[in-house]
Amino acid sequence: MRENTRCVRAPAEGGYAAAVAALEGAAAPENVAGRAFATGDAALAAVLLTFLRGGAHVIAPAPGAGVIANVLGRFGVSADFVDTGELSSVRQAIRGNTKIIYVETLSDTAVADLRGLYRLAREAGAMLVVDSTLATPVVCRPLEHGADLVLHSTAPLLGDRDGGVVVGRHDLMHRLTDDLGAPLSAADERALLGALETLTLRVRRRCATAMEFVAAVAKHPAVAAVGYPGLPHHPGHRLGRLLFDSGPEGTRFGSRVSITPRGDADDLVKSLRLIGNSTTAVRRGAAVRFTIGLEDVEDLVADVTRALDSQAG
Repeated sequence: MRENTRCVRAPAEGGYAAAVAALEGAAAPENVAGRAFATGDAALAAVLLTFLRGGAHVIAPAPGAGVIANVLGRFGVSADFVDTGELSSVRQAIRGNTKIIYVETLSDTAVADLRGLYRLAREAGAMLVVDSTLATPVVCRPLEHGADLVLHSTAPLLGDRDGGVVVGRHDLMHRLTDDLGAPLSAADERALLGALETLTLRVRRRCATAMEFVAAVAKHPAVAAVGYPGLPHHPGHRLGRLLFDSGPEGTRFGSRVSITPRGDADDLVKSLRLIGNSTTAVRRGAAVRFTIGLEDVEDLVADVTRALDSQAG
């Protein structure tokens, strides 16, 4: 794919949501609209409450977004949580009342086959709703691959303020409910709109650092496994090369990396010193998930290496 150069000149007319919509709909921005919310959960809830009714069924990523797992059942909506990185798992979960297939563009463990999911959604008469928070329009624009709606939580990539945004075709966005009372504040909107001016530079840096970081850390003897779509052996690598944008530094595979240490994951997190400022580390089962920030890659590698050395020694 060619690079989305529109990210360099995000339009300010119409506010933050319109700017994100223009970036996500770079191929045909006049056909795309957006709406901003106070949080990512509010954005997702608005989509679900607008397009679902009692008796409907949703397919979502395991282990499932909180609003889907904890709220929809009260309104008679059922859900199956599956590995949405596997088309076969999604296909098997589809029912006659499936109305939304909700997936994430990418993670450390999977890359969504957006084109395949689009075909499944159309066959089922369902909407394809994509959370592209970890990708941003700099890496991938799901609308160009068949998604009906794209969601983002604004932090940490689209800006440093909490917020959410939904973008999609005008006919769908016109129906989107605003009854939740969770609009984005004017102050947050101004800050987030300003952050879009540096979006391309920040995402490029994070993606490039993630690639160098995981390649270096994977060699450590105290590491049992690593997860990052940029690695050739990753199951989503081929799809990523097909769907994701590339630039002078090569294809961008996002900034989420996982490391499974041979020792205890909690001990690894507790031993980190630098990480936790811009880059964050969170335990997920036996693995530690890193969301790479803007630090120098040498500093991140040194921090993790020291922590791993303490486990190995």
